[in-house]
Amino acid sequence: MPYIPLEDHLPGITGLLEYSKETAAPIRELTQVLLRGPSTLTEGERELIATVVSHRNQCKFCVTAHTAAADVLLGEHETSAKVKEDISTAPVSDKMKALLTIAAQVQQSGKAVTTESIQKAKDVGATDIEIHDTVLIAALFCLYNRYVDGLATVTPSQPEFYQGLGQRLKDHGYNRLPQGYDHLKKNNPVH
Repeated sequence: MPYIPLEDHLPGITGLLEYSKETAAPIRELTQVLLRGPSTLTEGERELIATVVSHRNQCKFCVTAHTAAADVLLGEHETSAKVKEDISTAPVSDKMKALLTIAAQVQQSGKAVTTESIQKAKDVGATDIEIHDTVLIAALFCLYNRYVDGLATVTPSQPEFYQGLGQRLKDHGYNRLPQGYDHLKKNNPVH
C-alpha cells in the first residue's frame, strides 16, 4: 500500500507523476529527451540501460516496465533477459556491453565508474555523448527506482499490464498523455 494517497488505477511512477504534476513536468521532459530524443543509441538500447539499472536496484515495477518497453522496441524478449543475467554474454554489440557496464557502475555509485570502463567504451566506438547519456540515464533511473520504491507504489503482477505499458511507452514516450489516464481505470486492473 502506498505511503501517500495515490490514484488506484495508476501504479508505479505514473501515480507519483500524477500526484505532483509540478515536479513531474521536468522529470518527464528530461526522460523524454534522454530516452526518445535524437541519439545514436536506439530507443531499445536506451531502454536496456533503464532495465539494467532498475534490475540491479531491485525495483520490480521499473524493471518490469522497462523490460517490456525494451522488448516492444527490439521486437523480441531475449536481449532484455540476457542483459539482466550477464552483460558480458548478452546479444548486444561490444559498445552496448561497455555502456551497460558503465550504467551498472553508476547504479552502484557514481564513484564506481572507472577510467578503464570509460576507455573501454571509447575503444569499442562509444562517443562522448553516448557515455554522457548512459551515465545520465542510469542516474535518472536510480532516482526513479528510489522514488517508486521509497513511496511503496503499487506494483501490478499481471504481465499484460506491463505489455500494455511497454506499448504505451513505445507509442507515446514519456510525455503525459494529453487526455490523462482516467481511461486506464477500466482497462488495466493493477491487482
